[in-house]
Amino acid sequence: MNKIYYREFYETIKDIAKHPVVRQMKRYPHHGNTSCYKHCLRVAYQNYVLCRKLRLDARAAARAGMLHDLFLYDWHTHAKETGERWHGLKHPEKAYRNARKIFDLNRTESDIIRSHMWPVTFCRFPRTKEGWIIVLTDKYSGLFETGRRRRKEKR
Repeated sequence: MNKIYYREFYETIKDIAKHPVVRQMKRYPHHGNTSCYKHCLRVAYQNYVLCRKLRLDARAAARAGMLHDLFLYDWHTHAKETGERWHGLKHPEKAYRNARKIFDLNRTESDIIRSHMWPVTFCRFPRTKEGWIIVLTDKYSGLFETGRRRRKEKR
């Protein structure tokens, strides 16, 4: 991890990372043994670095990356507990609604949060380059986190 990038990155997301509602994501498992908060932090950092290198809006990419899964429940048990199904299709809008209640989101941040699950959410495709970046970083992180869990289980 590049220390210069990380310092800049953390300054960009510090207010989000410390917000009590965002910190609630630490309670919820996400992929493998990774909390939703840690997953979002990983995605946000990858977004920041890639967008910075590509001279895109790294600030918006990092901030939206930190908020992209702000749905605030354990998706593994949510359908059974509530009867509400289709988490993969519905959670981007839930995260977007939760995020905009707390933070002022610009157009790019809104696009990133709402379209991060493409192609699962086939009607909601990214309209910004930063939105396409999170499609990649989110899938990569999810696979990495799930793979780490499976490797530990085999031991």
